Amino acid sequence: MKQKMTLAQRVNILRASVMGANDGILSVAGIVVGVAGATTNSYSILISGLAGMLAGTISMAMGEYVSVNTQKDAQKMAIQRQKKALADNYDDEVAMVTKKYVDQGISTPLAQQATAEMMQEDALVTTVRERYGFNPSEFISPYAAGIASMISFPTGSILPLVSITFFPAHIKVLATVIAVAIALAITGYTAAILGNADRKHSVFRNVFAGLLTMLVTYFIGHLFA
Repeated sequence: MKQKMTLAQRVNILRASVMGANDGILSVAGIVVGVAGATTNSYSILISGLAGMLAGTISMAMGEYVSVNTQKDAQKMAIQRQKKALADNYDDEVAMVTKKYVDQGISTPLAQQATAEMMQEDALVTTVRERYGFNPSEFISPYAAGIASMISFPTGSILPLVSITFFPAHIKVLATVIAVAIALAITGYTAAILGNADRKHSVFRNVFAGLLTMLVTYFIGHLFA
């Protein structure tokens, strides 16, 4: 029977999707606004945006796959080290876990009792979690992360492409900037929720980065007009 993903795994996949969409919005917006600064030809702008979408989709999917695989390999090595540590110095690992709990403000007798119960239930999971900060049963699938990015990047790219292509020529750049800023505010807020970060700071940072990117690329394109 196929094992269901844990909540942490689903959240990580969702985070990859949100960041992929965010990168799709930002990257393609920078491209199309930059090209719009150089030409008003809608076909040229559309082709540039589509090329950026294709390149970005492949890059994001492969980058996410490689990144998660690298993280997974490092976690596997940590698990192997921890298995050896448990085999060679079990009492030292018990002491390490107990000290972690005492340092968190738990009384020594209670920390010792909790450690004993958890070590009896699953010593490897307990010590890996306390020493390395991850749960061995919650590996992220590199394939799932890559596919999530491969889907979300072009999905995010659609907004700036549609805006720059179908709005009237005299407002297309401004309309795209506004649409992208709103979309980046949404993805920034969502990413902050998933990462338990400051919402206002995340939204401001995301929108500011997007506006700055479009401003710079527009004026670079305008120089070559």
